[in-house]
Amino acid sequence: MLDTLITSKTRLKLLVKFFLNASTRSYLRDLEAEFGESTNGIRVELNRFEEAGMLVSHFEGNKKIFSANINHPLFKDINSILLKYTGIDQVVQNVLKRLGGLEQAWLVGDFARGRDSGKIEILLVGANINQDYLINLIEKAQGMISRQIVFDLISSGEAKFVSDKYPESLLLYGSNL
Repeated sequence: MLDTLITSKTRLKLLVKFFLNASTRSYLRDLEAEFGESTNGIRVELNRFEEAGMLVSHFEGNKKIFSANINHPLFKDINSILLKYTGIDQVVQNVLKRLGGLEQAWLVGDFARGRDSGKIEILLVGANINQDYLINLIEKAQGMISRQIVFDLISSGEAKFVSDKYPESLLLYGSNL
């Protein structure tokens, strides 16, 4: 759907990379290796986004590091569109909100790093979660979004280490304790 509106594959990859998780940061050579594309095409798109104020940059040594401009007026809208594009909004709406005992849900793995690998990895924090019901909901959600969903359950005590173990995690549900 979104690839019909945005015909540049590089532009779409950059949007997912930077606007799905606002804490994502990267530089040109890293993006070249990740996307498997030439630096010229990536540089052109990065410059366009930066000129539009959608990306900000700073230097760390000789590397120009890019990140999303979370103060841009379209940031929240683009983030919302990307959540719908990837299907993560459906996971939150149809799976996470129906689970009793769920305290937090974190997006980890490739999607949290802004990479659309087709697999959504979620870390669930809580107690007394009915795993059979959870598996049933996830199977339904996978059919709706055409992506694999992988989850891991941890206790509330382990939740304080989520950001240490997964520095590029994104809180999907609950509050950051």
